[in-house]
Amino acid sequence: MNNSAFHKISYGLYLISSMRGEKMNGQIANTVIQVSSEPPTLGIGINKQNLTHDFIKESGKFAVSILTIATPMTFIGRFGFKCGRDLEKFEGINYKIGQSGVPLIMDYSAGFLEAEVLGSMDCGTHRFFWGEVKACDVLSDAEPMTYAYYHTIKGGKEPKTAPTFQATATKKMEEQKMTRYTCNVCGYLYDPQEGDPDGGIKPGTKFEDLPDNWVCPVCGAHKDEFSPE
Repeated sequence: MNNSAFHKISYGLYLISSMRGEKMNGQIANTVIQVSSEPPTLGIGINKQNLTHDFIKESGKFAVSILTIATPMTFIGRFGFKCGRDLEKFEGINYKIGQSGVPLIMDYSAGFLEAEVLGSMDCGTHRFFWGEVKACDVLSDAEPMTYAYYHTIKGGKEPKTAPTFQATATKKMEEQKMTRYTCNVCGYLYDPQEGDPDGGIKPGTKFEDLPDNWVCPVCGAHKDEFSPE
């Protein structure tokens, strides 16, 4: 099978949040679909290893925040590559508590939907939850981020717990004047031709010329944790 066919499927990029008691957690996900209109029902796919999965399973509630193209890689890194068992994901984040008691982000969100779980299905590495939408609203007219935009414009990668992750060898790229470097922690690819605009690094900046205090825009890893491609 040519698994690259999966990359042709269109996705968005979302923040899925839930809660357990007074503890909150959230994660980045790309699998969100509207299942029906009456009742309005959403379906989401969550890796069973993730803390958010446990919160949704126990509370029976989840919220979907629709991320915009203005979402910085540091934000995506916090919710997509760090674990809620190690840090409070929402500390320092602009959020409010929704009607269901689940946190909703206020920055970088085009809108949100809150749902109560109606059922779930074991799908191997992931569990598919579907729930009836109880509240939703539009927060801005900003353009939502697609998964393709995240990859091609932001230069983002998927974590190993993402359903689209494929453990395939990296194909050889055509020779380039400047060497690209890959983060050994999260897989982020620093391309000198693109630089790191969100981090103030102009296109055309070689990896060797990056400031010593520069860190991976996704996971915060230092320069010495990068390897040449």
